[in-house]
Amino acid sequence: MNYIALRLVEYLLTGPMTKTGGGGMPISNTIPQSARIPLVFPRPLTLHWGFFLSIIVAILVWFMLFKTTWGFNLQMAGANRHAAKYAGLNINLWIVLGMTFSGALAGLCGSTQVLGVTYSMGLGVSSGYGFDAIALALLANNNPLGCILSALLFGLLRTGSRNMMSNTGIPIDIVSIIQAFILMFIAAPAIIRTVYRLKGKKDDNRTLVNVSGWGGDK
Repeated sequence: MNYIALRLVEYLLTGPMTKTGGGGMPISNTIPQSARIPLVFPRPLTLHWGFFLSIIVAILVWFMLFKTTWGFNLQMAGANRHAAKYAGLNINLWIVLGMTFSGALAGLCGSTQVLGVTYSMGLGVSSGYGFDAIALALLANNNPLGCILSALLFGLLRTGSRNMMSNTGIPIDIVSIIQAFILMFIAAPAIIRTVYRLKGKKDDNRTLVNVSGWGGDK
């Protein structure tokens, strides 16, 4: 599906949506000034109001996932399809709903990037952002509120790396190495348990979970 979307965008940018007088380059016309997301501070700062919109969206997603029945069903369908099926959920329906919802969020993210930063659509407008998002979710343990902090960390590293390279000559790739070490240390406990076949810690203070309506009384 990613490659289908990529080729569709490539077709649009080289055909119906190509820049007027652009010589066939895969880029769209510049976004009008009236359609751009306003900046919070005057230039050279580039912080725009889409930053605060993303924080609000992350909070809403957290509330939906962890405080609503809809979010609980969505997590159940993704975490354990057998238990979800036993609970009476339509697995295929919830998978499609989850993919649709996440795709809508990705589209909102891309439109914010175009309307607030690049002001035009090109093939490389979001290069590498998808892989960064996977790393952010892993660092945040799949918690939308944690993604806010991990995104700030990665964003500061990426932004600061450009100034670091121009002022000190240190290669920008050092940031990618730091990010890789962060992810490696996060994944290390699971890797060690898998390699040495160690069991995780047992929780002696287990809490009872009421699963009434899942096919049994309790």
